[in-house]
Formats: sequence, structure tokens, C-alpha cells
Amino acid sequence: MPQSLANLIVHLIFSTKDRRPFLQGELTKESHKLLADISNRLECPAIEVGGVSDHVHILARQSRTISMADWVKELKRVSTIELKDNHRQLGDFHWQAGYGAFSVSQSNLENVRTYILDQESHHQRLTFQEEFRLFLERHEVQYDERYVWD
Repeated sequence: MPQSLANLIVHLIFSTKDRRPFLQGELTKESHKLLADISNRLECPAIEVGGVSDHVHILARQSRTISMADWVKELKRVSTIELKDNHRQLGDFHWQAGYGAFSVSQSNLENVRTYILDQESHHQRLTFQEEFRLFLERHEVQYDERYVWD
């Protein structure tokens, strides 16, 4: 086959370091737009970006030309630099070291997109940690609680 084609949809989730609520008010929307722009530049087209003050969800198509680890590393690195440069109050801002990445089928894309758009509602009932544990369990990811949080 002379051409390489792929449709790998990923639901990426990561929090701020220690789940500190840095992304409040206009910073929430600004950070989501920034993450979408960075992802697009990395040839991982963002489908939806959402979240609340202490974490983000990114639904995107994984590029054939960048690894998952490099994509996430660049998302975090570039967004941290830009957020700190543009907002002095974010001098202590950092993303957590780890992340969760979950596969999404084309047939389930709209359900995940709706889920991401409804984050405010979800987090009236669940903390980020409770939500993340549910994702790990639903996707049958084995984990050690000691190493999930930072």
C-alpha cells in the first residue's frame, strides 16, 4: 500500500499539578483554545477540548507522525510556557507529570464529545480523581494508586 492512512481518536486527560484550580474564569476557555491550537499544530486535530479548573480533556485524532508521548509532552510544555508568559499569576503553574489516554471509536465520538462539553455538570458530583479512576476501570487499565497522582 503506497499511502499510510489512520483514524485514531484519542481521549486525553491530565490535570494541573496537585490538582490546583489554576484554570478559572477566562483562563479556562483560553487554556482550552490554546491546547486545541497546539494540538492542531502538532498535526493531531483537536475535536473537542474541555475541562474544569484543575484538569483538561482533549479529544483529538492522533497523528501518524508523532508519538503519543511526544504529543502530550509538547502540549504540556508549550501550553505551560504560553500560559505563564501571558499571565503573571500563573508563576507556579504546572501540569501533572502523567496523563491518561483512551481510545475512542468513530461510532462513540459524539458521546465522548458531549461528555467533554458537560464537564461542569459532571464535577458537581465527582472529583477529578473519582472521574479518572472510573476511566481507568472502564478501560481496564491496571494502575497503582501510589503512582497516579502528583
